[in-house]
Amino acid sequence: MAFSDNLKQLPGVSHLAAINLIDAEGTVVAAIENKPGQAGSLSVYNHLAQLYGAITPDAARKGLDMYAEHTEDARLSPGKHPNIDRLIGLIERDETLRVKQVFAV
Repeated sequence: MAFSDNLKQLPGVSHLAAINLIDAEGTVVAAIENKPGQAGSLSVYNHLAQLYGAITPDAARKGLDMYAEHTEDARLSPGKHPNIDRLIGLIERDETLRVKQVFAV
């Protein structure tokens, strides 16, 4: 299934302004905001956090499936899709990131 089709099946994120991704030391290593160009990734990461409790290597594998055609593009062009690159890195390093939701006001 295409990425756009996968997004249609995910819960809405209009209640979120962003999500913060937090490493094992408690440092916020990235934020994905609810804005054009990031809203799809916000939906994917939020869904993965709901399913897995964090962005674990298993969650990252599921996320790569959800990104569909963009995953291969990310593998061919590192840096072009940083949110996909992050998932690939988590799998390679066997790392987990906690997710903290930032609610919209």
